[in-house]
Amino acid sequence: MLIDMREKKVYERPLLKSIESSMPGKAGMPASVSVVSEIDGVSLKLLASKNGTPLFVFSEMQIRSNIRKARQAFLTRYKSVAFAWSYKTNYLSSICRLFHEEGSWAEVVSGMEYQKAIDNGCDPTKIIFNGAAKSEADLIRAVQNDSLVHIDNSRELCLLVSIAKAQNRKARVAVRVNMDVGTYPRWDRFGFNYENGSAWQAIAQVMKEECLELVGLHCHVGTFILSTDIYRKATHKMADLACRIEREYTHSLSYIDMGGGFASKNTLKGSYENGAELAPSMDEYAEAITSVLMNTPFPSRQMPMLILETGRALIDDAGYLLSSVLTTKRLADGRSNVVIDAGVNLLFTSFWYNHKVSVVQAPTTCIEETRLTGPLCMNIDVLRDRVSLPLLNPGQMLLFHYVGAYNVTQWMQFIEYRPSIVMIKEKGEVKTIRRPEDYDYVTALEE
Repeated sequence: MLIDMREKKVYERPLLKSIESSMPGKAGMPASVSVVSEIDGVSLKLLASKNGTPLFVFSEMQIRSNIRKARQAFLTRYKSVAFAWSYKTNYLSSICRLFHEEGSWAEVVSGMEYQKAIDNGCDPTKIIFNGAAKSEADLIRAVQNDSLVHIDNSRELCLLVSIAKAQNRKARVAVRVNMDVGTYPRWDRFGFNYENGSAWQAIAQVMKEECLELVGLHCHVGTFILSTDIYRKATHKMADLACRIEREYTHSLSYIDMGGGFASKNTLKGSYENGAELAPSMDEYAEAITSVLMNTPFPSRQMPMLILETGRALIDDAGYLLSSVLTTKRLADGRSNVVIDAGVNLLFTSFWYNHKVSVVQAPTTCIEETRLTGPLCMNIDVLRDRVSLPLLNPGQMLLFHYVGAYNVTQWMQFIEYRPSIVMIKEKGEVKTIRRPEDYDYVTALEE
């Protein structure tokens, strides 16, 4: 008896599909599927076989490239620029240390993040302490270490005065300013307002205190800002304050901190355009900010250092999430529902982004509208409500792009364990930078 040793072909159900021309219709071009089988030359199937799925993957090469290009964009336009890595964006130590190796300072918003920055070898004098809820203990430590404290509110200002006097030190501070630059909702929760005069009142109070040294001004106008004109408006107002300080107090600031908020390549939910095409380039952000500073007639003619706290735009495209298909079913409206082993507990940003999704294996010829859901027993566990994908079977893998920002800081252990995180080093070596959780880890703090 002859036995057919050829691999059994995967069954594909018949699918009726209208013939489409190559011309775009009301919804754009006909659907196509992205196929990605490796990252930085490393096979995704090999990564999955060694580490399992779900699996977060970071590219060291992409991280270093991003910060170098950002620095070049600004330094070719302005002579003194410093980037401060935003710890809340991704505070994995291996990630933070890459940015510090590339010359980035640290920007933190809690005592925990401050300790992380210290443990990662960051010079305490190059740690920027932001945030609206700094404790007295946090402030005492920051003043002792001569870190930069960005004052958020009047209570904090008074507390700093008492701490600095008690330590007989001169605390280095900046005043955080919020302003109307046309964004909605307006980011006026943090800092002192420019338009109603409270920012200038805070500046005047700092200047009267001998135990405080006003070294800078800080603002953060919003998040995922797609308009460079917003940064241009904000820089005008910050430069105006700096010039007024020089005129009235004969005092030059060391720096102006324009915060972060630069958009990444992700696509916001409800957007008609692809995020990778819509987001301004780093050069466009740099031109908007530095052109204002370069044309500002500072009375002392001393140009303050420009500090940037951008996080998302430097890390999003360096992070990926690899996931496997668990099962498939049909929804009531006829759409395919694909259940994968990664949920919103891991990919928190899927609540506001339509993440790009690629298949790891070559797709079938049939492509249909699909809903991607995770393994959680919650109806909100939807990673993509509608995405064009080929017919998928259990065990096949999908890759989510642009997941480097805010996922491994906002993820949670819920129903399922949190997985491994690996980094592909510049020479192709794969390094585990966070081990997967297990039962002992999850229950370790219980009494």
